[in-house]
Amino acid sequence: MAHLTSTTAACCWIPLFALRCEEARRPELASQPGALLAPDTARLLWQVSPLARRAGVKPGMTVSQAIGLCPSLRLCEPDPVYYDEQFARLLAALSEVSPVVEPAELGLAYVGTDGLEGLYGAPEGIVEVIKRGTRNAERGTEAGRSLACSAFPLPRSAFRVGWGKGKFVSWVAATRARPGEAVIVRPGEEAPFLSAQPLAVLPLDPDTHRRLRQLGLKTLGRLAALPEEAVVSQFGGAGRRLWQLAAGVAVEQVVGRETPEPIVAAITFFTPVAERELLARALNQLLERALKHPRRIGWRVQVARVRAELEHGESWLVEATLKDPSADRDRIAAPLRTRLEQAPPTGAVERLAVEFTAFAPGAADLQLFARDASAAARAGRRRALRSAVQEIKLRLKRSLLYHVIEVQPWSRLPERRYALIDYEP
Repeated sequence: MAHLTSTTAACCWIPLFALRCEEARRPELASQPGALLAPDTARLLWQVSPLARRAGVKPGMTVSQAIGLCPSLRLCEPDPVYYDEQFARLLAALSEVSPVVEPAELGLAYVGTDGLEGLYGAPEGIVEVIKRGTRNAERGTEAGRSLACSAFPLPRSAFRVGWGKGKFVSWVAATRARPGEAVIVRPGEEAPFLSAQPLAVLPLDPDTHRRLRQLGLKTLGRLAALPEEAVVSQFGGAGRRLWQLAAGVAVEQVVGRETPEPIVAAITFFTPVAERELLARALNQLLERALKHPRRIGWRVQVARVRAELEHGESWLVEATLKDPSADRDRIAAPLRTRLEQAPPTGAVERLAVEFTAFAPGAADLQLFARDASAAARAGRRRALRSAVQEIKLRLKRSLLYHVIEVQPWSRLPERRYALIDYEP
């Protein structure tokens, strides 16, 4: 089945998405310098808050460098599975505005708007649908709960929206929008709008960016003023695409995704099984197998069913609808295990099957985290640690857990080599 496409696009962008998610569930982080540690290594910073940037802290710094510049910096362990789930909620909300939604990266998604004029009017009306949804979510009202972003727990000021012809124009418009506002580029205004934009908005690798700067090109207008073939002769096929984007000639369509067909994983036992522990283990194995199915990639599971064929031709079926669609095995298994305990099969099981029958859009990039069992396990341990830390603070009125980090390992004074900071799982 062909994917739905759209020529006009609304770009919904939430800068520092992961850090924003942490601030949403821990509001105290918003009022002090903070940073997220990198998911693959705890010694480097991933995302840095504006307050921390003012103190000189930058992404990619080591923890010791950052603490040296900003001793009050609050460090947070990353929770990639949680960020992926929150982004999936945003995509699901955007899907209620348009059937054509394309996630680009964490915190960035494109909404196809072809044909929506009949529902929402001019581009201002389409953009207002997204903005109004965030406003209603912020106020906690019931009105407009089905609109985009209304299911997402971030304030309106976190979102920036751009509208234009093609994904590139809408993306540049979103980057020029003020927090909580929108920029609309009307048809025919693409070239004038793009001409004043810096080269950095183009998808450039460092070497190409350096070469363009050496040629004295600083804006898209200067690049588009060159003959197209001259740019191609210098940069090859990639140069042609860059020139067409800068001139507003190339129009990259928004490509929606079709919901996958139901995914089924089953196992047939050599001898009928009645022990609940064995059935629970088999359930976990089937969930892992179903989550690894190629059709599931890029989607979160919303409805899961467990079907069993029993001795003597009987059957057993339970179904769970997840409030927050997930790609984490344990989160999907939890309600199914509860049903298994509360209403177990009435006989021994000959065949057990797991079915995923409904899905919600998810971020393709962070599905790597969701499919990684060790990453999901680490996220679960962090959630348990976070609960324990909160309980300690409530009981003792202060935190007694700290990180030991290197600050000046070269110092001759031992007390200057290391520092203690509050532990934030």
